[in-house]
Amino acid sequence: MDKNLSFETMPDSELIFELADLFKVFGDSTRLRIMYALSDGELPVMEIAEGLKMEQSTISHQLRVLRQNKLVRVRREGKQIYYALDDDHVKKIIEMGLDHVLE
Repeated sequence: MDKNLSFETMPDSELIFELADLFKVFGDSTRLRIMYALSDGELPVMEIAEGLKMEQSTISHQLRVLRQNKLVRVRREGKQIYYALDDDHVKKIIEMGLDHVLE
């Protein structure tokens, strides 16, 4: 096996930095709890806050970070704002992380 193959196929430094930034977002337990809560479908901010027993302002701030990093998406219905995981990749990352921790 060619030991240098992984160096040959490694993404460029900019992509590696972007990946590191993505994992930093996953490094916050509040954001992980929010994403886990959203893994079964969309929820309004108030319901997330109540379910996690946290202030709505704290949840809103963390949702803003998740949205900026394209991990959640938003849908407005009247005055109500609903959040959901952006795609199945986010759910898979969480599931894979949990599998790894549980090993």
